[in-house]
Amino acid sequence: MRAVRVGLVLLVASALGACVKQGPHEVRAPAAPPVAPAADSVTVGLWHFDERGGTRVVDDSPFDLAGTAGPDTRVEFGRYKGARGFTATAQSFVVVPYNPVMESPRGFTVEAWVFLRAYSSYELSGIAMRWTPVPNDQSWLLAVVGNKLSPPDVDPASPGLFDAEVATLQSGHLMFAFRPELAAATQSFQSTATLPTQRWLHVAASVDGEVVRLFLDGRLDSQVAISNGIHRSTAPLVVGNMLDPRKLTEFGSELRMDPANLPVPFYALNGIVDELRLSNVARLTFESAYGR
Repeated sequence: MRAVRVGLVLLVASALGACVKQGPHEVRAPAAPPVAPAADSVTVGLWHFDERGGTRVVDDSPFDLAGTAGPDTRVEFGRYKGARGFTATAQSFVVVPYNPVMESPRGFTVEAWVFLRAYSSYELSGIAMRWTPVPNDQSWLLAVVGNKLSPPDVDPASPGLFDAEVATLQSGHLMFAFRPELAAATQSFQSTATLPTQRWLHVAASVDGEVVRLFLDGRLDSQVAISNGIHRSTAPLVVGNMLDPRKLTEFGSELRMDPANLPVPFYALNGIVDELRLSNVARLTFESAYGR
C-alpha cells in the first residue's frame, strides 16, 4: 500500500511540474517542447525552408524576401517540418537578393538550426552570410571553422579568401565575423565549444554595437566587447555557401553559378539548415531553442 501511495505522489508531482525527492533520486517534470520561430516586429527575414520542391524559397517575414535555391540543394526533413540540404558543390546554395531592410549595423541577430554532416577541409563552411570577394561588399558571416588543410592533404589549394578571418580560430567551432563600419580590418569571434556533427544544433550570433554574443542551443556560449557596428553593403544573403554573385547566371529556368567558369566549392556547407531568421535587434532568447 505504501508503494502505491509513493507512486501516486510522484505521478501527481510530475504532472504539476513539481520536483520531488525520493532518497537520492529527483523526479522533474519534462521541459516544454521547443516551438518553431515566428516572425515578430523585429524580424527582418524568416525562412522555414518548408517548400516541398522547386527552387523558390519563401520568406515568412512582412518584407517577403524570397530567395532562390541552387540546383544541387534538396528538400529534407528538418528540425521543424522541412529543411534545405546542402552538399559540397558549387551549385549548392540559397541566394536572397539584397534589400535595404537587411542593414542592421547596431542591432542584429542571425540564428538557425543546423545539422552538420562534416567540417570543411578548407577555412570554413558558410551557414549564412552577406559577404562577397569584393571587400566593399562584405558585411557579416556565420560559419563553421574548417580544418584549414593545405596541399598535399587537399587538392586544389584554397584561394585563402578567409585566411585572415580564421587565423586564430579553432576547427569545428562556430564563428561570426563582420567588417566594421569605421575600420578596415574584419573582426572574428568563435564559440568556446566545438560543434557536434550528426545532430541538430541551434546556433545564433547577435550584435548590439557594443557586444558580440554567440549562442549554442539557446545558451550564451561567449561574448566579446566591440566598438563598432556592421559595415553596410549591397551583398545578397547567401545560405549554405560563399559565392560571387557576379558569376550567377540564369541557366534555363534555374539560377546557377556560371557553368563556363564553375568555381571549386571551397566554402560550401555539408549539412542541413532550417529556420533561418534575421532580426534587427540583438536577441538574447530564442523560443525555438527552449526545452534543450
